[in-house]
Amino acid sequence: MTDFDALDVIVVGGGGAGLAAAVSAAEQGAQVALFESERELGGSTQLSAGMFTAAGTSVQRGLGVEDTAERHFQHYMDLNQWQLKPGLIRAFCAAAGPTLEWLLGLGLDVPAAVSPDAHTPGLCRAGVEDVWRGHVPRDQGYGLVQVLDRARRERGVEVVLGTRVERLLYEEGRVTGVVADGIEVRAGAVVVASGGLARDPGLLDRHYPAARAAGEALFVVAAPGSRGDHIAFAEQTGSALTGHGWGLMLPTAYFQRYHHWQAGFPPKSRVYVNGAGRRFMDEDASYAVSSGIILAQDGPVWAVFDEKARLGLPPGYADWTPDRIAEEARTGRLLSAASPAELAAAMGVPADALTATLARWNARLAATGRDPEFLREESLAAKGSPQPPDPIAAGPFYAARILPAELVCTHTGLEIDQDAAVLDHTGTAVPGLFAAGEAGGGVLGMRYVGGGNAVANALTMGRIAGRGAARGR
Repeated sequence: MTDFDALDVIVVGGGGAGLAAAVSAAEQGAQVALFESERELGGSTQLSAGMFTAAGTSVQRGLGVEDTAERHFQHYMDLNQWQLKPGLIRAFCAAAGPTLEWLLGLGLDVPAAVSPDAHTPGLCRAGVEDVWRGHVPRDQGYGLVQVLDRARRERGVEVVLGTRVERLLYEEGRVTGVVADGIEVRAGAVVVASGGLARDPGLLDRHYPAARAAGEALFVVAAPGSRGDHIAFAEQTGSALTGHGWGLMLPTAYFQRYHHWQAGFPPKSRVYVNGAGRRFMDEDASYAVSSGIILAQDGPVWAVFDEKARLGLPPGYADWTPDRIAEEARTGRLLSAASPAELAAAMGVPADALTATLARWNARLAATGRDPEFLREESLAAKGSPQPPDPIAAGPFYAARILPAELVCTHTGLEIDQDAAVLDHTGTAVPGLFAAGEAGGGVLGMRYVGGGNAVANALTMGRIAGRGAARGR
């Protein structure tokens, strides 16, 4: 049993970042306690696919994939238009591969096999990278949390569940512990890993107002504990925040209310068209870039498909099913018409443009398997679905509004340096304070690099934060 009167490190939050920090600090010989506001560990990491983005790993080498942390760094910075601190991102990319190897050593299972998606164990395409870096573990995010929790127990880290830290102890310019349930608990250093702010509408309005633009279509898949506690900690300690206005919104249909593994998937045979009635993107483009492409269009964006595609949707999901589409069409919320020209009128787009768009689809990708404009055949092949999609020709025809509406994570966090130390408004490290995951800002940027970016950030920076807190105790 941990002696709470002799703690070296306190970790606030028991998701992936917090668990990685706690285990890493304990590995350095620190006495560690972890406070979690919810009734179980795991946070948003447990709800995720568990995919981990990293370069130069044994899994990649096992498949003959040559990759380096420097290559990962260059891609990461280029995608974010170099608006992130290069020193921090280089440190993150350099540590991500070793962190994955650390997890494999703890018992995580990521086989050296090609994975077609975020749910099949192995190596998959995570985003728009030139080298595949998405490492999918067996048992998804749940399995990842179980591996870390077992390591936490083996190293004697005490967990206090259902206890929300109210504030930090900040004395004479140094963080010296926390206050939880009105009780002061002291330690040499504190790691804030309390998650993002997606569950607090007021904080969303202040720090990620773009999410609220989805209106009634907005739904949140982040963990219930994502209430932005780190924002108050910043105000209390004079710490700086970074990442304002950044976060991850996935494109979804207006009627979707669950993450895709519960909601289901739109039909393979579909085209996304803009206000001009024209197709404008690869419909299977990574969400690293797809939301930005959709938001750049004039007018609403529609997913257009036909009756054969509707009937081909598999049962058992919450949203994308034949019956759900039929019900939405009956209400008039999802548009339906006997012909492309009639559908165009309902959509408010030029009929000749929509008709030509569908004709090109039927003559090119559906007929030949080639998409010379948007190269969708490459995305389909990466997803293990190389067969050409069906023509869109069997009426009635449907149009569902598509927009970024699934809020996954927020990127406004305590500004950290390459050692995960929290910085104040002068850029000076706040003694005794570290942060990681969504609570630690500066790694997740204006562009989400791809699947596994948030998990890799949480665990990699959590590991760095735990080590730093143990050294700085």
